[in-house]
Amino acid sequence: MRSHYCGQLNKSLVDQEVTLCGWVNKRRDLGGLIFIDMRDREGVVQAVIDPDETAIFDAANKLRNEFCISITGIVRARPDSQVNKDMATGEVELYVKDLTILNASAPLPLDFNQENSEEARLRYRYLDLRRPVMNQRLQFRSKVTSAVRRFLDDNAFLDIETPILTKATPEGARDYLVPSRTHKGQFFALPQSPQLFKQLLMVAGFDRYYQIVKCFRDEDLRADRQPEFTQIDIETTFMSGKDVMSLTEKMVRSVFNELLSVDLGEFPSMTYAEAMRRFGSDKPDLRNPLELVDVADILKDVDFKVFSGPANDEKGRVAVINVPGGASMTRKNIDGYTEFVGKYGAKGMAWIKVNDVAAGLEGLQSPIVKFLNAEVAAQILERTNAKDGDILLFGSDTYNTVTDALGALRLKLGEDFGLVEDKWAPLWVVDFPMFEELESGALTPLHHPFTAPSNMTPAELAANPVNAISDAYDMVLNGCELGGGSVRIHNQDMQAEVFKLLGISDEEAKEKFGFLLDALQYGAPPHAGLAFGLDRMVMLMVGADSIRDVMAFPKTSTAACPLTSAPGFANEEQLADLGIQVVAKEVPAAE
Repeated sequence: MRSHYCGQLNKSLVDQEVTLCGWVNKRRDLGGLIFIDMRDREGVVQAVIDPDETAIFDAANKLRNEFCISITGIVRARPDSQVNKDMATGEVELYVKDLTILNASAPLPLDFNQENSEEARLRYRYLDLRRPVMNQRLQFRSKVTSAVRRFLDDNAFLDIETPILTKATPEGARDYLVPSRTHKGQFFALPQSPQLFKQLLMVAGFDRYYQIVKCFRDEDLRADRQPEFTQIDIETTFMSGKDVMSLTEKMVRSVFNELLSVDLGEFPSMTYAEAMRRFGSDKPDLRNPLELVDVADILKDVDFKVFSGPANDEKGRVAVINVPGGASMTRKNIDGYTEFVGKYGAKGMAWIKVNDVAAGLEGLQSPIVKFLNAEVAAQILERTNAKDGDILLFGSDTYNTVTDALGALRLKLGEDFGLVEDKWAPLWVVDFPMFEELESGALTPLHHPFTAPSNMTPAELAANPVNAISDAYDMVLNGCELGGGSVRIHNQDMQAEVFKLLGISDEEAKEKFGFLLDALQYGAPPHAGLAFGLDRMVMLMVGADSIRDVMAFPKTSTAACPLTSAPGFANEEQLADLGIQVVAKEVPAAE
């Protein structure tokens, strides 16, 4: 039906006849002439309807925004005085010779010129996606997936699909369960990732695998999470973790260079311990210059138990953030930040305004200064590199509480004080702990239970699991985890020991992972991989605030779809086929 897209018209087509199909973006009636801004996926072009073309002019009078139309006309160059530099097609216009209304539009439930609620945008997503910004984001997403595929294809990777209906396995989040009609009372699970299947593909000898695949996790949502999301999944055999990091770094650098003309450069590397110590996060945003500075050793003997207690506790931490120019904060500002860190478990926040470094203790302003002596004050100022006009904000509590609270505060301060640099800041975070220790003393894997420890035998791991380091690595960009991966366990004895440390019995391991454990017996090769969040990558590249704005049909923050009203209730016949009965929860009677 069309010969060209609207956005393709330019001066090289002047005097040629073209046919366009699309939507009315705007209609302007200037009395003698009618101007139509016509839009399709490639852009907008101005069409001109002359009143001498009576039938066309009458049809154009009926047009309203979002009518679907077809236009045939002659491309004309605009006079220099009428060139629109804000439009890619602004040097030309289309003199209309034929106009067909393909479909009228009812009054729009969305206002394309104002902000609409997210509920309305998702309810009428097919209209929301017509907005140029959304159209461009989804086109860009398509280009990202194409660039990724080209890179991996060129590097001998095979695109292999893995099952969507599979077995429920504990991988860190709740599974979405699918009841089986043919096996009543039994359930499939939607995969949280293709983790076990891609490991089996490595055992099968496919060497280099990739898949751009849907994953499903029934967990609480936030800006960069959805119940279903897309993963660039990569697995290799006979490659070390460093080999995988090198190759996938090249892939990401290639995509950014090709699509944004951005050279990310060589990625620096930082250990998990250093990231948590300096930035309070395992995905630090290096565009923000603020850091956490440990001062417990300086404050062990002060007569202020808020400091000295955690300073003398091996599980405690006392750290400080120096905010340049922060002494201008009002007490109301400080109280606001104190309330903020309270959300992360902090019981309060001590502070010191640095009015005059040269004056030492006398140049400091704070209710806690009376607990410090000149030597302690001088050491704090030196370690934090404090200058006149700065403010020092302290966290003093358990190690995790201080790290979490100040890590979050660091990000907020960076935004509030305009300290975040406008640049790309990639990073590899490595040497993660193998396990986290819960308050109960039980261990849980920091990544997943198939991650290999770094340079340890099963016996060595069993002897000191709390201090074990995993052979894992995360790629971080601007404070967002782009992807995470690890060397996998390919030895059955090591896998059995990890399950044992996690409290998974032999019977439970065999029931849940028996097929993997069996496969490891048959010459399983060393293998390693990494999975990227495609949605997060595109979100960062286009500058969106949420992955919902780079997905065609996302869910709300409550995992619902306003467009289709999903999830919904099943009828009795469907439930009977599945052998399921929905029982209303009894509400206790009021006493």
